[in-house]
Amino acid sequence: MIRQLIVSYVLLVAVALTAFTVPVAFTLTSQLRGDTEESVRREARTMALLLADGDAASRAALTRMSAAYAAETPGAVHVLPASEAPADGRTTAHWGGGELKVTAPAKRDGRTVGAVQVTYPTSDLTSRLWRIWGFRAVLAVGVLAVAAGLGALVARRLTRPLRQLNDMATRFGDGDLTARSPVTGPQETQQLARTLNSGAERLDILVASQRIFVADASHQLRTPLTALRLSLDNIADGVEDDFVREDVEQATAEVVRMSRLVNGLLVLARAEAKVSATEALPLRELVEDRLAVWRPAAEERGVTIAREGEPGDRSLVLASPGHLDQVLDNVLSNALEVSPDGSTITVRVLARSDEVVLSVLDQGPGMSDAEKSRAFDRFWRGQGLTGRSGSGLGLAIVKQLVTDDGGTVALKDAPGGGLCVAISLRASPRSGG
Repeated sequence: MIRQLIVSYVLLVAVALTAFTVPVAFTLTSQLRGDTEESVRREARTMALLLADGDAASRAALTRMSAAYAAETPGAVHVLPASEAPADGRTTAHWGGGELKVTAPAKRDGRTVGAVQVTYPTSDLTSRLWRIWGFRAVLAVGVLAVAAGLGALVARRLTRPLRQLNDMATRFGDGDLTARSPVTGPQETQQLARTLNSGAERLDILVASQRIFVADASHQLRTPLTALRLSLDNIADGVEDDFVREDVEQATAEVVRMSRLVNGLLVLARAEAKVSATEALPLRELVEDRLAVWRPAAEERGVTIAREGEPGDRSLVLASPGHLDQVLDNVLSNALEVSPDGSTITVRVLARSDEVVLSVLDQGPGMSDAEKSRAFDRFWRGQGLTGRSGSGLGLAIVKQLVTDDGGTVALKDAPGGGLCVAISLRASPRSGG
């Protein structure tokens, strides 16, 4: 925008210079040429009058005048006989390095007795005109340079409130809900800044209220479920009837499932409520930490977790602290649930110019296109090898966390069968190889 304002300002000044300078320059050029031509014509006529007198005194005066003209000007005077003299005056002009030739006839008693021809070179006049045009051109360039400098100062001053609003919007989009814009500039931008600040303040209050609600709900829901499970365990220990014990165990399983569902809902609520600024995080170290946690559980079933990527990869991604850990936990948990014994789960990291793609590939049954379209829906559970025992919130949480960090997540068919969860994250400008 600053560049456009400067260009517009310079163009306006250039149009003004062209409109006022060029016509004046053309007028001056025409005037100088006209004055020169008129001066030469006047000298030729004066000397033609002396030639027409015919007496000795007039001829002597013509000779002295011709010599003086040749000495004081770059021109030359030639006296033509009557046979070469035109009946009327004749002027031939070749501007731009040629010459101006004026022929004035000398008439006595109505007949032409000769002519005076004055030849005046135009090179000096042309050089003078070029100096005038050059001076005006240099002056115009200087004026345009000054206009560009002033335009830059004015443009930066005019756009400063907009840049402040943009900085505030950028910080706000990155999760800093405390970002506010100074109320400066014209009345319109001041009103816009007040409106944005007011909206940001309301949103900050709403998010804070939701965080408080999530914290309270976490405490209020987990405590009775834990107490209920302990009570059921105590009942199971004191009951000898197998039918009653089976009912208690079934109720305990439902309580456990409800606890997982509540935990998943609370995690999803926190993900929706928590808006935090992203940071540049080392993806390789985060992946290695989570794989170290999940490898023992995978080895119990004979599943291998392999990592692929550049050995010296030092990619930094923009993400909120804790988000990637939870994303990897959910994706690896799903992959381990559907992976058959003895299979391999591959975690692949591919760094690109402006993004880093984290892929988790399993060798399970995969998903149909219809299942992929519903996989990110809340409470939808696919038919894994271990049954429909999940809460149906894992991939929904993954999508919410990745989207909050400005990334994307997609489900694809893995080569050779299985499912590939491709997570695209924004690369940090400070990433190094």
